[in-house]
Amino acid sequence: MNEVDAPVRDAPGPAGPGGLSPGDLRTLLDEGTRAVVDRGDLRTGRDRFERAFRVAESAGEDRAMAVAALGFGGLWVHEHRTVAGSVLLESRIRRALKTLDPRSSLALRLRIRLAGEGDYRNRDTTAVLELLEQARAGQNPMARAEALSLAHHCLIGPEHGALRRELAAELVAESFRTARRSDLLMGLLWQTVDMFLDGDPHAERCLSELRGLLAEQDHLAVGFVVSAMEVMLAVRAGRLDEAETLAGACTERGIAAGDVNATVWQAAQLVTIRWYQGRVVELVPLLSEVVNSPTLSAVDDHALAALAVAAVTAGDRRKAVSALATLCGRDLGDLPRSSSWMVTMHGVAEAAFLLEDTATAARVHELLSPYAHLPIVGSLAVACFGSAHHALGVAALTLGDVDRAVAHLRDAVRQNLALGHWPAVTASWERLAVALVRAGRPDEADAVRREMAVAAGSAGPTPGTAGASGRRGGDQDRPGRDERDRRGQDQDQAYGDRRHLDRGDLAPKDHHGRNRNGRDAGGEDEGGPEQEGQEPDGQEPDGQEQPPASCTRLGRKWRVGFGGRSVLVDHSVGMLHLVVLIANPRQEIRAVDLVAGLTALDGAAERSVPSGQRALDRVAMREYRGRLARLRVELDEFQAAGDPDRAAVAQAEHDWLVGQLASATGLAGRARRFPDGGERSRVAVSKAVRRALDRIAAADPVIGEHLRHAVHTGVRCSYWPA
Repeated sequence: MNEVDAPVRDAPGPAGPGGLSPGDLRTLLDEGTRAVVDRGDLRTGRDRFERAFRVAESAGEDRAMAVAALGFGGLWVHEHRTVAGSVLLESRIRRALKTLDPRSSLALRLRIRLAGEGDYRNRDTTAVLELLEQARAGQNPMARAEALSLAHHCLIGPEHGALRRELAAELVAESFRTARRSDLLMGLLWQTVDMFLDGDPHAERCLSELRGLLAEQDHLAVGFVVSAMEVMLAVRAGRLDEAETLAGACTERGIAAGDVNATVWQAAQLVTIRWYQGRVVELVPLLSEVVNSPTLSAVDDHALAALAVAAVTAGDRRKAVSALATLCGRDLGDLPRSSSWMVTMHGVAEAAFLLEDTATAARVHELLSPYAHLPIVGSLAVACFGSAHHALGVAALTLGDVDRAVAHLRDAVRQNLALGHWPAVTASWERLAVALVRAGRPDEADAVRREMAVAAGSAGPTPGTAGASGRRGGDQDRPGRDERDRRGQDQDQAYGDRRHLDRGDLAPKDHHGRNRNGRDAGGEDEGGPEQEGQEPDGQEPDGQEQPPASCTRLGRKWRVGFGGRSVLVDHSVGMLHLVVLIANPRQEIRAVDLVAGLTALDGAAERSVPSGQRALDRVAMREYRGRLARLRVELDEFQAAGDPDRAAVAQAEHDWLVGQLASATGLAGRARRFPDGGERSRVAVSKAVRRALDRIAAADPVIGEHLRHAVHTGVRCSYWPA
C-alpha cells in the first residue's frame, strides 16, 4: 500500500473549528464510516463527514479532508439533489484531489465518485465505466467495489439490463475481498433490482435472501429500499389499502435513514395506488408541488407525466396539455433514459390517449417498442405499472390502429398475469375489451369480460375488493358489506374491479359494446349533440342488472350516466365528490379525504364551519329518518316474500343508520353539536353532494332516484349500486 493510502493517523496540529483536535477528527471519520457502511445511516454519515471536512481543511490534514469528501458523497449516486448541495460535493472532491498523489487509490476513488455524479446527471456512462476499468486493473478492492456500485446506479435505464446484472454479480464477489458487509448488501440489492426491472420470475427469491441478511443485522439505507419493494409487491397483489399503510412505514424508514428519496418515493407510491383505485384525480395538488420539488432527481420526469393524466382526468385540459408539452419539448426522445423513464412513458401514453394526441402517441410507441418485453418498473423497483405492452396498446388505440392495440393488450394481459400484477391485469383486460369493440369484434370483447369475471372470482384479491383478510379498512364501521358484495358480485365481475373515473371508452358497456351512457365504443354519441337535460333512454337486454352509474367530464359540465340514460349537469364541488364515490363503488371514503383532496383540486380555500354547529342538520336527520321508514317497509316486504338475502342487506343498512342517528343525537332526539374538523367535513360534503343530487334529479328523475338511494354521506361516504 502506498503511503498516501495509509489510514488517517492522529498527528499534532492546530485545533479545528469549535476547538476540535486532530484526535477528534479521527473520531468523526470513524463515526461517519460506521454510520454509512455498517448501519446505512446516511444522515449521521453526512453530518460526521461534513464536520470532519471542515476540521481537516482548517487543520491542513489533506488526506483526512479527502476521506471526508469521499464519505460526504454517501452510498448512492446523486444523494445531494439541490444545486447548492451538488456543487458543494463536487467542489470538495476537486479540492481534495489537488492535494493527493493522482496515482493513489484514494484519488481514484474520488475520481470515480466525481465521474458517477456527472454521468448520472448527464446520462452518459463513459467516464464512470472507464474508471471502473482502471479500478479493475488496480489493487484496491474498495475502489473496485465502489466503482461497480456507482456505475451500476448510473446504468439504471432499460437499455443496460445485461450489463447491470454483470456488474451486480461482480460486486457480490468483490464484497468478499473488501470484507465490508455493505458491499455484499449492495450487490444483492442491485441483483434484486435488476431482476424486478427485467421481470425475472425469481426476483422474490433474491429479495428473500436480502431480507434474511437484514434480519440478522439491519442496514437502514438498504432496508429502506426493501421496504419500498414491499409496497410495490402489495400493489401487484391488489392489496391497495395495505400498500398505502406500508408506504407510510416506508417513508418513515427512509427519513430515519436520511435518504433523499423518502418523500419522493412516497409520492410515486401514492400515484400508483391511486392510479389503480381510480382516484388519480385527487393527486393534482400533490403532483403540482412534486414536479417543482428540489428533492426530485434532475433526470426524473414521472411526476410531470402523472400530473398530465391527473389534470385531464379532473377536466383541467389546459394544465394537462401544458404538462405534456413540457415533457415532449423539442422531441420526446430527448428525455433521459433514467430509472423512471419507463414509468414516464407509461404516463405519457395515457395522457396522449385522454387528450387524443396522436402525434405524441406515435412517438411513445416508437420509443417504447424496443422495451415491450419489460415491465414498467420505476426507480429501484419501488413502483410497477405492469407490462410495457399495455402502454404500447394504449398508444396504438390512440392512433386508431386497433389490430395492433389488440395484439399489444393481449400480450399485456399475459405478462401481467405472469407478474402476478392483478390491478394491471384488470386494466389491460378493460382496454383490450375497448380495442376489440372498436375493431368490430364485440363477441371477443364479451369473452374478455367473462374471463375477467372468472379471474375476479378465483384468482385472488383484485383492486378495490377485499384483500387476503376478506375485509377492507373501515368495513367494521359499516355492517352488511359482505351481503352487499355478494349481491353485486356478478355485476362487479362483469365490468371489472378496477375503480376508475369514466374516461370516455372506459365507461361500462352493454352486450353490443355500447357505453351505458349512450356513447358507442368509438366515442360517438348515439343521441346526437349534447344538450342539457335528459338523453334518449336505453333498454337493458333480457332484464339484466344494470351496471353502476358513470361520470364523464365534458368541459364545464359532467355527464352522469345510468341504465342507458345520461344527463348533463353543471360542474360543482358536490359533483367532484360524486365522481370519486361513483368511481369507487362499495368503498368507503372519509369525508375528510374528499374535502382535503377535491377542495384543493377545485382551487377553493378550505371553508371553516363554526364550532357548535349541529352534528346532524335538520334536513339530514329528516332524510335519515325517512330512509329508515322506507327500510322498515322494505324489510316487511322482503320477509313476507321469503327473500332472506335482501332482507339481511336492508337490515344491515337499517342498523347502520340507527347507529348514525344514535351517535349524532342526545336526549329526546336533539341533535348533538360538534367542534372538530371531521364533522365539519361531513356536513360540507353532505350538503355539497345533496345539492348535486338535486340538480341531477331535476334533469333526470330516474338517475336522481338511483343516486339518492345508492349514495351515502356521513363521516365515511360511499356509493352502493344495487
